[in-house]
Amino acid sequence: MPDAPPHPRTALHADGPARGPPPAGAGRYAPSPSGDLHLGNLRTAILAWALARRTHRRFHLRVEDLDRVKEGSEARQLEDLVALGIDWDGEVVRQSERGEAHEAAIGQLQVAGAAYECYCTRREILDAPSAPHSPPGAYPGTCRDLTDDQRETGRAKMRELRREPALRLRAEVNEWTVTDLWAGQVTAAVDDLVLRRGDGVVAYNLAVVVDDAAAGVDQVTRADDLLTSAPRQAYLAHLLGLPEPTYAHVPLAVNTSGARLAKRDGAVTLRDRLARGESEADVVERIGESLGLAGCRTAADVLERWDPQNLVQEPWVVDLKG
Repeated sequence: MPDAPPHPRTALHADGPARGPPPAGAGRYAPSPSGDLHLGNLRTAILAWALARRTHRRFHLRVEDLDRVKEGSEARQLEDLVALGIDWDGEVVRQSERGEAHEAAIGQLQVAGAAYECYCTRREILDAPSAPHSPPGAYPGTCRDLTDDQRETGRAKMRELRREPALRLRAEVNEWTVTDLWAGQVTAAVDDLVLRRGDGVVAYNLAVVVDDAAAGVDQVTRADDLLTSAPRQAYLAHLLGLPEPTYAHVPLAVNTSGARLAKRDGAVTLRDRLARGESEADVVERIGESLGLAGCRTAADVLERWDPQNLVQEPWVVDLKG
């Protein structure tokens, strides 16, 4: 599917229709093309779009295709967003086409002495003792201060495994604090996170920071399972001399058992719901009701009526029997 053209700006903002030149800042939605978007993804997309438009920001669409990619998913996702009334400014950005910028950021960190090679396997990291109060799976710094001989031994080990060393951040802080629109001040641990994996793929935490800054994104709205990642990403932005965005993390969608909504829960995608006889407007209405808004039939209805200060803070329990 070709990039969808931006829709006319006719939807109401907080104080009426947008007028004048576009603002400097931007919001964004950044799905991974690993399958169709489920209801929780679509809800987050509508909220990210509505919050950006309400605050007179541009809205960008970025496809995060560095990892899991299912053929045809990108086109289907874009079609679904358009069907719900979501528009975006400019062309769709694909993260896989941003390699030069990612590598430039890594080079900047290396020159500053803020990166080092890591020769640990995943099992070795999981089995290694962690520092007190470290989050599960936090890197214990095994390769942080090796001698030249130890590094050469590590490289030889990687050659035997037919892998390249991973590249890690040399963090100089243990934690960082960000401000979230709904969660307030959030402080979380910062460890020596991966910048580039052993398979050569740039890590999500680095790519998202570089790509948001390049697009002028200063408002990051996404699901709250990523809330504890925000301090790590903000710290990376600080090291790279990039502006730190504001954050707005939305409660997850869950099934009636309280588990994260997934395809195994049944007809959870827009196309599933259409096949069950619902319309796109019915799906938006379901999403609107999860926000305490009755009768929303398009994304523009949510934009006009939703007050971000009144976002429901509990997870959205999706009952597909209702």
